Amino acid sequence: MTATGRDLSGGGAEIVDMRGLLVVPGLIDLHTHDYWGGTSLGVDAAEVARQSGTTTFVDAGSAGPGNFRGFRRHVIEPSPLRIIPYLNVSFPGIFAFSASVMVGECSDLRFFDPRECVRVIEANRDLIAGVKVRVGRTAGGASGGAPLDIALEVAEETGLPVMAHLDHPPPSRLEVLSRLRRGDILTRCFRRFRMRRSATAGGSARRCSKRGGAA
Repeated sequence: MTATGRDLSGGGAEIVDMRGLLVVPGLIDLHTHDYWGGTSLGVDAAEVARQSGTTTFVDAGSAGPGNFRGFRRHVIEPSPLRIIPYLNVSFPGIFAFSASVMVGECSDLRFFDPRECVRVIEANRDLIAGVKVRVGRTAGGASGGAPLDIALEVAEETGLPVMAHLDHPPPSRLEVLSRLRRGDILTRCFRRFRMRRSATAGGSARRCSKRGGAA
C-alpha cells in the first residue's frame, strides 16, 4: 500500500475501494499455537492471517526442547509471517491436547530437564522470546506448582520472561501471581471456573493476555 484517501490518482497502480471497511496495520496475536502438523492443536498461521489480518503470531509454547528444531525448520523459517515463539518448559511441548486424547505435558515431572531448556534457548536466542508453562490440574495433574518453579528457574538463568497458563486449581491464582516477576505474563487469566482463592492482577509488574488459543 502506498497511499490512502479520497480521489486518489491511479498512476498505473491498483486502486481498491475500501469504503465500509477498516484499514489497519498488521495485527499481533499475543497467544497462538502455530506448530501445524507437529502438535495436536497447531493451526496454519498463513491461513489464519488471511482471515484475520494478523501478521505477527506469538506462539505460546507449542514446542518444547524435544521438538523445537522441527518447529523452527519446518514452520517458523519458511513462514511469510512473523512467528515469535515461547519455549515450553516441558520436553515434548503440548503433545496431547485434543477432543479424544488429553494428557497434560506438565503432569509427569520426568518430562522436565531445565538444562535442556537452557541449551535450546541459548541455541535459538535469535527467536525464543520466553519460557511457557501450563499450571493447574488439567495440564499438571498432581504436579502442583513444581512446573512453575522449573520454568522460573530456566527464566532466571536465561534472563527471559515466563508466560504462565493457568487452569483449574491447584495452585490458585494467588499462589501463581505471587511467584511471577516483573515482566512475566499470566495468560488465560479470565477463564470462567471457580477458584478456591482468587486475586486481581495489579501494578505494572504483571500482564494478562486473553486473546488466542485455548492453551
